[in-house]
Amino acid sequence: MINTKTRRKRRVRAKLFGTTERPRLSVFRSLNHIYAQLINDEKGETILSANSAGLAGKGKTLLAYNTGLIVAEKAKKKGIEKVVFDRGSYAYHGRVKALAEGARKGGLKF
Repeated sequence: MINTKTRRKRRVRAKLFGTTERPRLSVFRSLNHIYAQLINDEKGETILSANSAGLAGKGKTLLAYNTGLIVAEKAKKKGIEKVVFDRGSYAYHGRVKALAEGARKGGLKF
């Protein structure tokens, strides 16, 4: 029997695919930090990544927002403006939503 988290992740990932022009922005949320990667699924490679581990600030939501800004800044330097947002098995609220809003504020388009 497959648990709910795995089913949700498979359902979300079945509809998403990152390309060279529009890579997939994948989010991983741990207990204390949040991680984001831009992935090109055609080539099977990670283009860039960012995380909240080295950032200082109060609150995990603020750190997630700042991580989104960092991802957007790095993507702009590589000439990437459009991405496909992959929330994985996480609901779109809290830190995941804050990361997405930070990436949008930084200039990425979903």
